[in-house]
Amino acid sequence: MSMVLFKREWKSNYKIFLIFIAIMTLYESIIVAMYDPKLGESLNMMAESMPQLFAAFGMTDPGLTLLDFLTNYLYGFILIIIPLVYIMIMCHRLMARYIDKGSMAYLLATPHKRSDIFITQLCVLLSGVIGLIVYSVVLILGCSSMMFHESIDIAKFLMTNVGLLGVHFFFASFCYLTACSFNEVKLSIGIGAGVGVISILIQMLSQVSDKIEFLKYFTPLTLFDAKGLQVYDQQSLLCMAGLFALAVICIVIGCMNFSKRDLPL
Repeated sequence: MSMVLFKREWKSNYKIFLIFIAIMTLYESIIVAMYDPKLGESLNMMAESMPQLFAAFGMTDPGLTLLDFLTNYLYGFILIIIPLVYIMIMCHRLMARYIDKGSMAYLLATPHKRSDIFITQLCVLLSGVIGLIVYSVVLILGCSSMMFHESIDIAKFLMTNVGLLGVHFFFASFCYLTACSFNEVKLSIGIGAGVGVISILIQMLSQVSDKIEFLKYFTPLTLFDAKGLQVYDQQSLLCMAGLFALAVICIVIGCMNFSKRDLPL
């Protein structure tokens, strides 16, 4: 790993990170502020009037506690899509654009192996993802403590976010794998981003009707069961471990591809 390259990439991309921090601050603070146990009945009435729309976004049950509310309204869609968009952008900036423009030669001209460059760019990507999730945790806990007397079960909340991290580690490693495997951006980013977006759409469709619920088995998002993780369900824990394992597999394959393939220099 090259610390010089790591610092340079962060210096070049920190503004993008801050933009996503601002977006998450806006959405999460608004959602937390919306919580009111007395609104549960009203939200249920809205869900009954538009069942398919609420079901698509995983918002059919507001729950009885603050943690239930946040799980339904943040971890079903918002905290999936926002980091995913960040991952798409960063995979392009850290790897795909270098290969597409032929400027990877400048990085390879340094006294570092291809594997070192691969790991360095990957660390920039994953550190950003971790930063977004950690910030999200701190922000939600901070907003909750300031706005409400009700406290969140910290252990359950943290376990939910470990599962969320597993989801985004998988998406990040898969997008990074495709970014390292193709020369043209439309393929290197298009495939990785396409899998992420299609996964979200499939999950939304599977929640709309029992007749197409089977579609959930065609998306890796099924492996993230926030409510199951909160009660330490064994199957949910195994699925979470599976996401991290898939991420490692993608990283290994990506490193092998990047180290051996011919690059347009």
